[in-house]
Formats: sequence, structure tokens, C-alpha cells
Amino acid sequence: MQGRGAVVITGASTGIGEASATRLAAAGHLVFAGVRKQADADRLASASLPNLRPLMIDVADSASIKAAAADVEAAVGDAGIAGLVNNAGLSLGAPLEFQDMDEVRSMINVNVVGLIETTQAFMPLIRRGGGRVVCISSIGGRVATPFVAVYSASKSAVTALCHSLRLELRPWGIKVICIEPGSIATPIWDKGLEEFQAAMAKMPPEALEYYGPFTGRMQEITKEIARRGIPASRVAEVVQEALSAPRPRARYLVGADAKAQSVVGRLPDRARDELLARYIGIPTKS
Repeated sequence: MQGRGAVVITGASTGIGEASATRLAAAGHLVFAGVRKQADADRLASASLPNLRPLMIDVADSASIKAAAADVEAAVGDAGIAGLVNNAGLSLGAPLEFQDMDEVRSMINVNVVGLIETTQAFMPLIRRGGGRVVCISSIGGRVATPFVAVYSASKSAVTALCHSLRLELRPWGIKVICIEPGSIATPIWDKGLEEFQAAMAKMPPEALEYYGPFTGRMQEITKEIARRGIPASRVAEVVQEALSAPRPRARYLVGADAKAQSVVGRLPDRARDELLARYIGIPTKS
């Protein structure tokens, strides 16, 4: 065991999860970096960070979650863990009217149900180690935009879960922290655009007739946001603070765009709708 305590991070194969895992391992934590694919586990294992241990876990699979928790328990024993970082997530966009229900279920299962089940599985170790729970939400959970309704709904649920869990665990001094990044420079943007285009191509003709003029503009905006994305390392810094600060904030906004969108989110509903509709180019029928 390392002096700074053990930390479990889900979704550590790329982006925020990987950046957080490497940062915390370099800082002296024993980090269990959760991945789904053996190739990602092998890559992480080959890094020059002896404190970094790949952990096979699929948060959409109950048996995988239980096995991962058992593996970590065998490694840390009575010391428990200093933190669980719920980072694994899935984003699939489409007009809600036509979105494939398998995609809807997958996002809810990974982003919400998987987060809950993972937290439940590791809570005994968090209690033993006096650890914390950190959840990666999104500014999209505050400000829902067209064509990512289910993703925004799932991240709004994550934020709500954090608020409730923080109060539930208050008697034991177990802190629960919600991190809400804006746009991050990760491969998820290119992958997301490809999946969005593929999803639209499989939809009925009326989907393109209704939404085609608007989805094109939305894709342009997505590319623009991706170009402005901050490095995942910026979020990793906040994850480290959330795990180490004597009195961490309940919520952290990360990135200038997240802070700007939070202001938009406080506007009256009609004003916010009008602002977003004009920006995206969605006409309003009088």
C-alpha cells in the first residue's frame, strides 16, 4: 500500500480517466485504473508508473463490477480505499423522437445504473479507508441541448445522485464530490460525430426531413467545441483536489465554457430556449 491511499477510477482507458489515473499514480497513490479491454490494460501496465494497476471492469456488467471489487479488496485488505472516481460514461446523440432505444438503455445503464452499482460495490472499501466518492458529471447535466437529450438527462441524474449520496453519507464524514467539465479535448468528439452520422443514416426518411437542416449545424458546433476543448489533465487536477482537499467543494465546474454555460442555465426557461435556438439555428413556429 502507498502512503496516499488507493484509488479506483472507472473508464481509465482514455481521456479524463487515463489522465487522472496517471496523475494520481505519479503523486503516490496506488491507482486501480478501470478498463474494459485487455489491450488497454496491457498499455497501462507498460507505463513507467509502478503505482498504476489496470483493473478489468465493465460498469454495465454486474458480474464484472463484483469481480473488480473483489480484486481490489484482495489487494488493499483492511486499509480500504481513499477514493472511487466514477468516470466511465457513454455519449450517443440523435433526435430524441427517433433515437434507437438500445442506445437510450445503454447510456442510462452505463452513466447512471452502472455508477450506482459500482458505488455500492466499493462502499465497504470506502468506509474502511475513510475514502471519498468523486463522480464525473457534465455541464450538459445543467444545460440540456438538442440531440443529446438522453446524455444530458443521465448527467443530470449523476448530479442529483451526488447531492443525495452526500447527505446520506454525512454521518460518517464520507465526502461526495461532483465534477462538471465543459468540453475536453479527447477522442470522444470524433467518435461521437461518427456515431451520430451513422445513427442518422439508419433512421427513417422523415427523420432527415425533419431534423436534417438542424443536425448539420449541430455537427459544426460540435467540431468547434472540440477544437476549443481543454486538456483532460485540467480535469485530472480537479480530481486530485477533490480527493485531497481537507474541505473539497461539493461541485466543481471545469473550463471556461462550463462556467459560461452555467450562466445560461440560470436564465429563465424561455430566454434560455431562445438563446440556444438562435445559436443552433432552430426556427420557431409562431
